[in-house]
Amino acid sequence: MQIHRRVLLAAAFAAILSTIVLSGCGGGGSDGSNSTAPASAAPASSPAAASASQPAPPAPPPDDTVAQSTTPNVQPIRVSKLVTNTRNMLMTSVTVCVPGTDDCQTIDDIQVDTGSQGLRILASALAPLALPAVTNGGGSNAAQCTVFGSGYTWGAVRTADIKLAGHVARATSIQAIADPAVPAAAADCTKSGLPMLTADRLRSNGILGVGPFSADCGGACASAALPRWYYACASGNCTASTLPVAQQVTNPVARFPADNNGVLIELPAVPDGGASAVAGTMTFGIGSQSNNLLGDATVLKGSALSGFVSTNFDGSTFSTSFIDSGSNGLFFPSKDLKTCGFWYCPPSPTSLTATLRSASGVTRDVSFAVSTSTMLFASGNNAFSNLAGPVGNYFDWGLPFFYGRRVFTAFEGRVTPAGKGPYYAF
Repeated sequence: MQIHRRVLLAAAFAAILSTIVLSGCGGGGSDGSNSTAPASAAPASSPAAASASQPAPPAPPPDDTVAQSTTPNVQPIRVSKLVTNTRNMLMTSVTVCVPGTDDCQTIDDIQVDTGSQGLRILASALAPLALPAVTNGGGSNAAQCTVFGSGYTWGAVRTADIKLAGHVARATSIQAIADPAVPAAAADCTKSGLPMLTADRLRSNGILGVGPFSADCGGACASAALPRWYYACASGNCTASTLPVAQQVTNPVARFPADNNGVLIELPAVPDGGASAVAGTMTFGIGSQSNNLLGDATVLKGSALSGFVSTNFDGSTFSTSFIDSGSNGLFFPSKDLKTCGFWYCPPSPTSLTATLRSASGVTRDVSFAVSTSTMLFASGNNAFSNLAGPVGNYFDWGLPFFYGRRVFTAFEGRVTPAGKGPYYAF
């Protein structure tokens, strides 16, 4: 049984470090602009102050006023049996089109990932769709290395219209994985883990990253040529390169004309022994329609740089903590739970508790269970709420966390009824 962690951990840490000398790119990235503009100097000849009889200028709208939408915004999602027999993989179907045309195809088995940003699809699954290539400032084809917890993807950056529910993200940059139009992966990329360049290795036809940021890197990659991000490919060689934010691989939901401030994932609860299949929904927007209201959900603001919250568990605090539909288990360190390979396998089901804490100090207690992995896999089921495994010094609330919950991911800088993202709410 394969372990599958989709979150961009290595990339997130590199991005946070880069913010010491560069503009944003934390865990996903910002648009490179400052969130607070400096006050401008008064002109040499200032206009006279308004008299008492003049009407006051209208007050700016509050940060919680969300534009309303009537566009169909519900995308079906599912967990079911895969050819690779990988469990707990949340999938959907995505329609990809040549920009501005009706030349489209719908691609199934795309993993839904709240731990990364942008659409990445195997070039073999896109064929024969001819998507235009993105080029850098020098006119060379742009390629990208993307580092995940379970390996890396490599491929060309191309432009597509992306259709999800009733929305279209027009002229959006995507990664075409293993695209023959660019040379083999750069050497520094290949040192980032196992290659995920085929459907077997990827366990899917692609990844739909709907994490808490818009661009997958942001201002840092626009300012400097960072390793294991973007590359310029010419004459059979690829070298690290800058790429403007507008051309970077982008969270397609953030490019919708409406319902573009976050996503809501809803999955039913599953029995302790698992379920053979589960069907749910991914609803676009937060507070923009009657079907995506926060209600009484607890809002946990994330770090502005990384989107991370913190988790207190078993006497330790993990400041790197995230809610990630792209990981097929709960992953955290434990000195007490027995392991069987990549997974925990306590002799009997074990009930645990942890406390999530937001960047602003809001807390929420979470109860969860860990069962014997070998028994779960032997059941033949594909959806488990109690599958967990060990990792280093972080806490990954993977897909098991989503079962039986309404889980919101709010995007950086986008207005919601609870203020601007990034945040999680459930």
